[in-house]
Amino acid sequence: MFFTNTGRVYVDRVYEIDEAARSAQGRNIKNLLDLQPEEAIAAILRLERRVDEKGNDITFAEGSGNVVFATKDGTVKKTSLNDFANYRKAGIIAINLEEGNSLVNAELTSGADEIVLVTHDGMSIRFPEEDLRTQGRNTIGVRGIRPRAGDYVVALAIVDPQKTLLVASENGLGKRTSFDEYRTQGRGGTGIKTMNCTDKTGKVVSATVVSDEDELMLMTTAGQSVRIKVATVRETGRATQGVKLMTLNEGESIQDISIVIPDDEDEEAPAETEDAGAGEVSGEMETPAEE
Repeated sequence: MFFTNTGRVYVDRVYEIDEAARSAQGRNIKNLLDLQPEEAIAAILRLERRVDEKGNDITFAEGSGNVVFATKDGTVKKTSLNDFANYRKAGIIAINLEEGNSLVNAELTSGADEIVLVTHDGMSIRFPEEDLRTQGRNTIGVRGIRPRAGDYVVALAIVDPQKTLLVASENGLGKRTSFDEYRTQGRGGTGIKTMNCTDKTGKVVSATVVSDEDELMLMTTAGQSVRIKVATVRETGRATQGVKLMTLNEGESIQDISIVIPDDEDEEAPAETEDAGAGEVSGEMETPAEE
């Protein structure tokens, strides 16, 4: 499932996408999907195809879970996966966006998960999925977090108590923090600090859920990528600056991060990461949830 910044979704089968070497340029996504001129891919979800005892496709059957969306302005929405069963080659509406807003991410949920939103200025909020009522595709959603002036959402993650939340900043710093440090709140507030953003760190660009066994791909604005082992990034407190993930050239910044599947030809990862010299930050801001 390919979700675009304008709130549409396209569905394609993985085997129809050409496989290529890591260094290959690849095909333009517009040769694969009938994207509209203003559209860009904002999120991708991989579904395992399921069939019943008669061989009928039940991938999008009722009870298969939900898709939770997050937008730049802090809106969230939950829609049953079954609502996407009648997809079309030309795409269908996944979420209705107001002018000036755009889709940030989409995640599959079970109905009993917890959700974390992270903003560019380093704020975050954690709330139960049960706080979201299920809505149809052509709806706007409800308030998930209320960003301060000039701030906006950069990441949506699903809580896994056995893992940690990794947050990465523009200037190549990052941190892993236990979900125990993110207390559950009601949706709609300004949240609490997830990273102490300074001139040294830059703003937050992304966040993702990781385990010690994972590997992480860091991609820069200059088109460079570096692969590191998550275990080399030590855990730190929630409101700290973190440690250095990679060294950047002048004028270059981190653009995105992604989990990669380890293989038999793993590239070498740094033995350790450089401490950014950050300590715990006091005086975090917090407001009650607003409906």
